[in-house]
Amino acid sequence: MAVKVTSKKPLSGNRRSHSNRATKHVQKVNLQKVTLEDGTKVRMSTREKRTLNKPKKAA
Repeated sequence: MAVKVTSKKPLSGNRRSHSNRATKHVQKVNLQKVTLEDGTKVRMSTREKRTLNKPKKAA
């Protein structure tokens, strides 16, 4: 079991039809299983994964 790293939660709201009827809608976070360099397995969002893989700026 991978450890959950992110503190993001699903967004909730309403879907609206042409007749303006509201039905509940949940937009879940895109969690990915990632193995870090030290061998630990974690679940993080794709945004965090992209930030982690971002190349370091040269000073």
